[in-house]
Amino acid sequence: MNFAQINIKLWLKLTTLFFLILIVIIGFSFYWKHQARFADKDALRGIQYIENKQFKEGFARVYPGPDFPNSQPHGKWQGWNIGQSMWYYNATQGSNLLPYDFFLFLEQHDNRDLFRSEQNIDKFRYIVQRTTKQNPDGLPLGFVKDIYRDKEYVGLTCAACHTSQVVYDGVAIRIDGGPSMANMDGFMRELEIALTSTLNSETKKQRFINAILQYNKSASVFSNQNYSSAGEISADLEKYVRRVSLYNFINSSPISYGYARLDAFGRIYNRVLQHVINKKQLERAICDAFDAATAKQLTETLEEGLVASDDLTHIFDKLVAQMDLHSDSDKLVENMQKLQMLKKMLFNIPDAPVSYPFLWDIAQHDYVQWNGIAANSGVGAIGRNTGEVMGVFATLDWHEDSSGTLSTLIGGQRKNENGKYTHFKSSIDVTNLRLIESQLKALQSPPWPEAVLPSINRNMAYQGKKLFLQHCSDCHQNIDPTNPSRKVVAQMLDLNKIKTDDKMALNSTQYQGHTGILEGIYLSTEVGNMLMQEKAPVASILTSATTNVVATPDPDKYFFTRWFDWLYNLTVTAFDNDIKPSIKRGDYMPDTTANPYASLHAYKGRPLNGIWATAPYLHNGSVPTLYDLLLPKCTATEYKENQCRPNKFMVGSRSFEPKKVGFVSEDYDGFEFDTSLTGNSNAGHEYATGELSDKQRWQLVEYMKTL
Repeated sequence: MNFAQINIKLWLKLTTLFFLILIVIIGFSFYWKHQARFADKDALRGIQYIENKQFKEGFARVYPGPDFPNSQPHGKWQGWNIGQSMWYYNATQGSNLLPYDFFLFLEQHDNRDLFRSEQNIDKFRYIVQRTTKQNPDGLPLGFVKDIYRDKEYVGLTCAACHTSQVVYDGVAIRIDGGPSMANMDGFMRELEIALTSTLNSETKKQRFINAILQYNKSASVFSNQNYSSAGEISADLEKYVRRVSLYNFINSSPISYGYARLDAFGRIYNRVLQHVINKKQLERAICDAFDAATAKQLTETLEEGLVASDDLTHIFDKLVAQMDLHSDSDKLVENMQKLQMLKKMLFNIPDAPVSYPFLWDIAQHDYVQWNGIAANSGVGAIGRNTGEVMGVFATLDWHEDSSGTLSTLIGGQRKNENGKYTHFKSSIDVTNLRLIESQLKALQSPPWPEAVLPSINRNMAYQGKKLFLQHCSDCHQNIDPTNPSRKVVAQMLDLNKIKTDDKMALNSTQYQGHTGILEGIYLSTEVGNMLMQEKAPVASILTSATTNVVATPDPDKYFFTRWFDWLYNLTVTAFDNDIKPSIKRGDYMPDTTANPYASLHAYKGRPLNGIWATAPYLHNGSVPTLYDLLLPKCTATEYKENQCRPNKFMVGSRSFEPKKVGFVSEDYDGFEFDTSLTGNSNAGHEYATGELSDKQRWQLVEYMKTL
């Protein structure tokens, strides 16, 4: 054996050893990250004891928790252990509502109390949380620190809208994946007022600046520091006043949402339209909307607001930033009229608020959302969740470049008229979106907790089961919620047959918008490819935008890590997803080339396991209890209590009413839900309401407690 052969053998051994060590390091890294994610073991899941006199609601014990030692078989509630729940509450999606230190130290508009104080947060019905390992600043549930481009932001997590708390007899019951009671619209409007008052009050502004400077000064050298001077804080305060005000202006609606509802689709649509608009289409819209002199003035203003001709970031925002909207301006009325006209030209009214959907079994559904707009097969779940993060304040750093990439190819792009491609960089954390969706596979519906709520009458429930099989089971599939291999087939029913309020379904397909940077892209639909022209259904624009975002690696990571994570996320999602492409089931209008979204003019029937914890009912939250849902719709003149669905009722309290199954809906100062208003109808879904006796209604309600 010669020396060269010895060297080759030694090289092979060293190379093998190197790769073995590398595999061990990578494996340990994945294991450590997995363990760290679930390291917060707070026995109460962060629940903060609080009494709310406005909603006549308070509690002193927590379920599940130490007060109920046998409440969690094998340490789990709804299929999750404590660590899984706590990670879900605090897992960032890449949402950037405000600079983090802004949220920590912002005061309320009319006093010196912090905007994030427990009483103020509870007023909007976001869930107050204690300080825990993964929530060291005691942020409300679903609010979290996000880091993007070395700056810290506060943003919303999936849990902010999809976690609920039921209160009964002094006990708070935490429902993971349940529909939130939050009033997001009210929260955003008061946030605007608080920011504006801080900007306009020298004493408030100085306290705000001093607190932030002290916070950054005392921060660890290893942490990200947002600000080092008063000038930087002041400039960003002006920017975020304008940004939050513009968000509220664009999304103003004649329909008050109140608690437990949001027009999420309408607001996501408007966020996307705001960021895909390009200079060419915005200038064209200006010319169409105004006389020649005004159009010339606005287009010149737009040119002044752009740093470079290919800068596509916040095009509409930049135009607004150049307009004088100060309260003392003599042009305020004129400029507001211009903005109102532009708003009408560019955006849609989000006037179809719906209840926040509950999330158990969502990973097992073939189609999701109230009207089945999103398919769950392949990497569809990531695309669906990407659109959601766009709606809750993801930073969208989109720009043009002459070079194409694999991402632009996957996104269906071709060179635009300027010979450029659009690169869809953003703060959206696709890795966490994948992990959240994977985590939701293990989430189960909450069983009726007889340790807290009154025991179920099993004889009545037995009779109710027979009624359910007779009247309800065609649309509401009966599944084993603990079976990890369960599949949920959505039963779609045409609007003309179910006869519930149609506003949400119609808006989702009929709303149009300017395609901007997406013009010229071919989008695949169930009935063929659609060429995106200057205007298109916003559903198409959203789909195309999310496709391009998902196709773009995380800009916050180094080159190798960026592409490895991107490939890993898409591959794992595609191969780990048990849901395969399938046709929709039910009685609905099929898609056609003339109407590629016809099938979305329908609402979905889904299994009712855990339905007791999801009031108010129907997709728009127009019926307060399960018992009321079994009553017919009556006009105001026909109305009789306990014989008709309530036409008006209060929303906002978490106090549970276990007999009718829902939340207490009278005798407190909440939001009055008026079913006579557009989008609020409580009509429809009246199956068997005229056939059931009152005794049978109670039997059916008792059975649904067991689901």
